[in-house]
Amino acid sequence: MSDSSPLPPVRLHPEAELARDALSTPLLSRAARLARWAGPDTRVDAGGGLVDEQLPAAVEALGLSDDDAAADASEAWRVAVDAGLVEVVDEQEGTVTAGEDLALLTGGSPQDVLAVWLAALETVLADASVPDLDGLVDEDGEVDLSALDWDPEAEAAFLDGVLGNLYLLTAGEDTPGGAPVPLPALAASVIVPSDMGEPTNDVLEQVSDAMMRLDDQFRMLEPVGLVAYQPVDEALMADADEEPAAPVDDTDVSRYGMVRLTPLGLYGMRARLLEAGFDAPAVGDLADKGADALLDGTAQFPPGAAQAETEQWLERRESLAAARELLAAARGSDAGAPLRRLRCQQALSLVGPSAEPALREVLDDAELGGLARVWLTEHGAVEVPAPSEEMVYWLTIDTVAAQLAAEGNSEELRALVEGLAQQHGGFFAAVWRVDHPATADVLEAMGRLHPDKKVAKEARKAAFKARSQQGG
Repeated sequence: MSDSSPLPPVRLHPEAELARDALSTPLLSRAARLARWAGPDTRVDAGGGLVDEQLPAAVEALGLSDDDAAADASEAWRVAVDAGLVEVVDEQEGTVTAGEDLALLTGGSPQDVLAVWLAALETVLADASVPDLDGLVDEDGEVDLSALDWDPEAEAAFLDGVLGNLYLLTAGEDTPGGAPVPLPALAASVIVPSDMGEPTNDVLEQVSDAMMRLDDQFRMLEPVGLVAYQPVDEALMADADEEPAAPVDDTDVSRYGMVRLTPLGLYGMRARLLEAGFDAPAVGDLADKGADALLDGTAQFPPGAAQAETEQWLERRESLAAARELLAAARGSDAGAPLRRLRCQQALSLVGPSAEPALREVLDDAELGGLARVWLTEHGAVEVPAPSEEMVYWLTIDTVAAQLAAEGNSEELRALVEGLAQQHGGFFAAVWRVDHPATADVLEAMGRLHPDKKVAKEARKAAFKARSQQGG
């Protein structure tokens, strides 16, 4: 991902709801319980971890009993220290006390709770980037890192890249909300080059290795609430000579692992992306800003997100005042103006009849008169003056320019171009004279998009005339 272009806007759950989700995650709730359990007799080692003698009591305090109980208790304690729920008082003595942030979990704001959770998340992400060290301990009890092919920065970057792609898939409007992503597809998204047709055997092996790493990592990230994860079927990792315990469906992609960001995870990933310098908008960011920020900010939003953002913006304003502000912000002759007017028109479609005076005030405006007539007609207003031919053509150019900016050479725009040329006799003979900054560009686009070679040639001729008229 590039940090220079904005990411798709995401729809976040309310912070109060996210804070409740954070408090109920297994890892943070365990960390909080251990922070409250700790007392004057609790001892930690030089790294702040619980000494071995304390682990059984910590396990009992958490009510754990499985084979991973000691490891889970140790991880929860580490999170408690890193998230500020526990503070080491004396490093020499290894004594601890409750941290300042522990009180925030019960008496703080939702933002306070989420800040503690984000600190816990960073600890887990750091741990997830560390490989399994079992079998690497030498005779002296030390870890033999020379036997480990591990690049900490590369491993962290790999996990960040995977989570970034998962964020993009979650934020995109083409992905159903909450739909899980198959682990093979996610692994391939960071391994297989985008310009590679059929992956080579070497690349497929890399994807398989990445899946196994991600399987371990997502198992670690689920207890902190970042993801919901269905692990890889254990039967897939069994020896080839072993007989499966039960019949398996080789076409069931879910056997290879399925993962999705939770609503809390979406919030956490966005916070991390913002911290890293990415432009990661969320629906609602523009609700308190002016109409100019709304129209510019939603210019490249997908339709659903743009409407949701606009609805929130309108909810905070009186209809007539909002309509006047939107119309004022839609004016302009710069390259972004057509798309601003399109977003303005879409926003005004959500405003009720009480906005009518604002639309009548701009009927004679060269830039806004056309869209004002459209709005008034659609809302059943009476005595709406007919537009001049010049205004009709100007609005046509403005609309196509906006669609080009929003969608590029889409099928919808192609159909619009065909319809315009078919419905208006002598269209190209007249439209090149329209005094609009985008006239020549629009006509050139129509020449590219129209499937009829004769009509396309007319469009290109008209574009040449428009360019000459504009001195270009």
